Amino acid sequence: MNFSYVLTPFLAWLVSGVSKFIINSIKARQLAFGLIGYGGLPSNHSAIVSSMAALIALKEGIGHPAFGVAITMAFIVMLDANSLRRQVGNHAVAINNLADGVSGHQPLRERMGHTRVEIAAGIVVGIAVAAAVNAILA
Repeated sequence: MNFSYVLTPFLAWLVSGVSKFIINSIKARQLAFGLIGYGGLPSNHSAIVSSMAALIALKEGIGHPAFGVAITMAFIVMLDANSLRRQVGNHAVAINNLADGVSGHQPLRERMGHTRVEIAAGIVVGIAVAAAVNAILA
């Protein structure tokens, strides 16, 4: 049985998550456990979906129907991360500003979505992980 299709997205998630934690910790000059979540460099979601698309391309070829499905899903996830989720974060900022000083208001999480650079970094991580897994488990 070929475990690379299960292992690759998990490793992409792990590598991007650890990278994001290290980058955020360096920026904050302390362990950045409070910055774990949506947003940041690299994009976990982009790394996961691009790792699967890349692995399918490497193993099956870009002419395989599974590659078409994987690349379509990857585009949907990345567009969502860049547009919809970023807008949710912008709305959270506005709501938090409006509710500032209101008793009992729990601030909404403002860090949502990704920039194009964060998404591109996730794609690079995903492709690199897929290439490594394919080379090791080929």
